[in-house]
This record gives sequence, structure tokens and C-alpha cells, in this order.
Amino acid sequence: MKKFPCLLLIPFLTLSSCFKEPSAELIIINGKVYTFQWPDPDLDGNPSPGAPFANGAWHPEAQAIAITGKLISNIGTTAEIQKLAGENTEIIDAEGGTIIPGLVDSHTHVINLGQNLELVDLTGVETEAAAVALIVETSKNIPAGEWIIGKGWDEGAWASQYPDKKMLSEMVPKHPVLMLSLHSFASWANQMALDKAGITKDTPSPPGGEVVKDENNEPTGLFLNKGSDIIEAAIPQPANQQLKEYFLAGLIEMAESGYVAIHEAGVNRKLLTAIMELDKEGKLPIRVYAMLSGDDEDLLSEWKQRGPYESASGMLIINSVKAFYDGALGSRGAKLLEDYSDMPGHKGTSGLDYRFKPDILAEMSTAGFQLCIHAIGDAGNRQTLDFLEVLIEANPEIKNLRNRIEHAQVLHAEDFQRLAELNIIASMQPSHAVEDMVWAEDRVGHERITGAYAWRTLRKQGTHIIFNSDLTGTDHNIFYGLHSSITRQNKSFEPEGGWHPEEALRPEEALRAFTTWAAWSVFREDSTGILAPGKWADISVLTIDPFQTGNSDPSALLSGEVYATIVNGEIVFRKK
Repeated sequence: MKKFPCLLLIPFLTLSSCFKEPSAELIIINGKVYTFQWPDPDLDGNPSPGAPFANGAWHPEAQAIAITGKLISNIGTTAEIQKLAGENTEIIDAEGGTIIPGLVDSHTHVINLGQNLELVDLTGVETEAAAVALIVETSKNIPAGEWIIGKGWDEGAWASQYPDKKMLSEMVPKHPVLMLSLHSFASWANQMALDKAGITKDTPSPPGGEVVKDENNEPTGLFLNKGSDIIEAAIPQPANQQLKEYFLAGLIEMAESGYVAIHEAGVNRKLLTAIMELDKEGKLPIRVYAMLSGDDEDLLSEWKQRGPYESASGMLIINSVKAFYDGALGSRGAKLLEDYSDMPGHKGTSGLDYRFKPDILAEMSTAGFQLCIHAIGDAGNRQTLDFLEVLIEANPEIKNLRNRIEHAQVLHAEDFQRLAELNIIASMQPSHAVEDMVWAEDRVGHERITGAYAWRTLRKQGTHIIFNSDLTGTDHNIFYGLHSSITRQNKSFEPEGGWHPEEALRPEEALRAFTTWAAWSVFREDSTGILAPGKWADISVLTIDPFQTGNSDPSALLSGEVYATIVNGEIVFRKK
């Protein structure tokens, strides 16, 4: 006979108390729940028949969610879920906000986000004089001889009028100064910084980069692409504890921005040590998917032997390698098949010249690591595809690693289909399109620009797409990312009708690129990316409905805010 322990051991309990469902530890009520359990839209972006979409409008599937431990336990109406509340249940009233699977920024440099709190912010600065003025003001509060680091001047927008060391050296002569560019493909230094780094007329340009020199062969203070590594190596490196503080500060900012996970692109040994310590200390507020740096050969050799790793907490995964095949389009470092339209005779830099290590990457791939390869120019993308195709021909299992091309920014028409054929993910940044549009066509001309930032074309070919910010090179605000994806307009709503609007995505596709498809890209589709009982309680709550707003009034997306972020069933951010 089946026994009921609570009746036998505690006879004064009522029968109903024996069978009562356990109380939820956390519930979210009065929201608009979209579970994403329905099938993907078709390749033109039309919702599937199973989507909560009817008569041209989206309709939430539920109002509330219950969480027990680290997992979602129930989804239903507010009245239904409130019945699961006990004395110790924490309740979030979403106040009509939208509840979706947790947002993921799948290409970040969070360590820089944390470090930027101590850097001079040059974002949006339009002239050399304005940038120098900010450094002059900062220098007044810093002892002579200490480094001053700025970041954010736009190497793409400034490419036809790059600065040199003259004004910076004259105005700030007592501090070594280094000005990092927005996308990290250029650096600008004063004379004291050059002296500290030992850079003279005899210093050669490294493979894949340039130490810019004047007519007398003297360094101008400008470094392009991999040339920046030379001057940046002179900056005093932060200690382990400081790295941990920087990274944690960046993660907290991402949690406040609604993200439940990030993919950190290019982690060297020192940073990986700091991240692993934070995980062991239980301090990671959101999940981290760490891409090992393709430049750190010793680190790769070690992890080739260890193999892919997931920590006991589930908060840290090490399963991929980030490598560079070419440079950036703005600084004319991206490798093109034909000359730059605004620089005849120049095609950019790539491959071995950019310290791409095919043999080591092949070994890491064979060891089971996903390859995430930065490729921006049409030649850079083609040669990256050629490299991956050779690997897959030699070992077909590598096709199942869901390898990625980071950016996939300019593609030749003949190469679009190859990503889908090789099962390669296009990891792209919607904000890059609307920020680069002011100069991108100057670089590649009218014909090639039709193959750039081509999200819809890739979707139509059946390519897996994920969206991200590549922070700190752009604003990681999710509403900006969604707005860019759907409208192809900048924050000033320009140009009218969008820039090459035929490549825009629909709201559901844009959201999936930051949620369900991002989960698939790291082999976590069975655990997260949708809202359902038994799935991880990784949830983002937004003040507006991106489905409805993106469909009816996409310009209003920019007014959205994050209401709450839940990771592993814990509230890591809640709007006051």
C-alpha cells in the first residue's frame, strides 16, 4: 500500500496540506509574458502559425511566472500564480511590463566596460581639440608622471583626418597619455607615452598593424590596427584584484541593463584567472561565456589538454576561442577583395599578417572548442570561410561546433550561402550598421555596400544569426539594439525610412537574436532561451512591449527601460 509520510509522521496535518503544491520562492505578476515556446518565424520574418500573433498584432500568452529554486515552476494568470505565494515568497509586480527569456549580449568586452569607469570618456567627441581639452582638464587632478587613458574617439569617422601627437604633447607635457579609439583599432599618444614605451623612429610596424610615421620617419603618435598593441603594452597592468573589480563592475552594469548572460570575446590568462576566482567566490551576478584569446598561445595549449569546461555553479562556461582574421572597416584594416573605394591601392590586412594562427585554431577545434573568428571585409570573410571549410572537410564533426564569424560585416554575393552550408553563426551588431552608415559606403562603394550589414539576406539563406553590441565600441542598451535592428535608423531617427531597409529584421527576429538564438549559439537551448517550467529562471522584465511597440511604433522603443533582471532565480536588478 502506498504510504503518505506526512500523514503517518505528523498526524495532525490535514489531507489538503499534504498535497498542497510547494510555495514559490519568487513570483512575477501583472506582466505580459512571451514564452518563445512557439516555432521560429520563417526566413522572411513572418510569425509561425503557433505564435501568439493574430490580426496583425502580438498578444501575450500569460501574466505571471513562479520560480522555485533556480528554475521556473509555473506560468499562468496573475490569479493562478498568486495562489502559489507563501509567507516567504518574494513578489515582483511587473506593473504591466513585458516578461521575456533573459537577454544575452553575445559579443562583449565587459572588462573594458568596468575599466572605462576610470577612463576619460571621449565618446561622441568630434574634434582633436575637443578631445585634448578633456585630457587637459583631467590632468589637473592627476600627479605628474602618472598615465592618463582616454577611450572613445571614433577611428572610422576620423579616418580621413587622424590626429597626431603635436597638440596633445604641447598641452599635456607632464603625463603619458594614451587615447584608445571607439572600436579599439587605433590609438593616439603623446610624446611622453612614446618615451615610456620606448618607441622611436627605429620602431618597426608589427604584422597586421602600423606605427604611423611622418616624412622624417618620426612616430606621429598614431597607431593603427595591431600597431596599437605596441603602445598599449606600456600601460601599467592592473593587479588581479583590480581586474576582478573591473569585471564585476561591468557585469553589474550589464545586469542593470537587462542581460542575464554575456559572451566575453577574447579572454587572456590574467583575465580568465580573475573570472574563475569570481565564480568560485560566488560573485558572478550573470552568466559568463568566456572566449579564450586566440593570441594567447600558452593559454590555448593548456586548454587544448583540459577541454571545454562548465563550472559547478553553471555561471561560467569556457568552450570557445576568439581569433582575428582582419581589422576594422573604419580604420581601413578590414581585408577587401578589391581596393578601398576611398584609398586606391589598399586592400586592408588579414590572415597571418594579422597574427591569425590556423594550426593552433585547428587543434582547438579538434579538441571540441567553438571557433569565433573576427572577419569584417569581404576577403576576410571569404578566407575565413575557406579556412573553416577545410577544417570541416577534414573532420565533419567540426561542423557541429556551431562556429561563429564575429561581425560578418561585408560579404561578397557568392559567399552568403556558405555560412548556412557550413553551419556557421553570423554574430552581428545592429548598432554598427546605423553608426557606420555615415562613412561605410565611402570605404566600399555603392555596389559592395549592398552586401554589408545584410541581416535579411543572411536570414533568407538560412544562416543562424545572433545580435550583440561589441561593447564598449557602441551602446549596449537593448532598446537601441532592437531599434537599430528593426528600423535601420540611428537615435536621431535617420535616415528617413532606414538605411537599406530591405535588410531590416522584424521585432520577433530581433528579440530572438538576443535570446533564444543566443542560447542556441552556446548549446544551451535545452536549459534556457524560452520560458517554461523546468527551464532556468533567467528572465528579463521590460517596461514596454517590444513585440507590440516594435510592430506599431518602433521609434518608441528608445524610451524603454529595464524593470528587473533575474538570474538563477535571484533578482540581480530591480528598478526602484
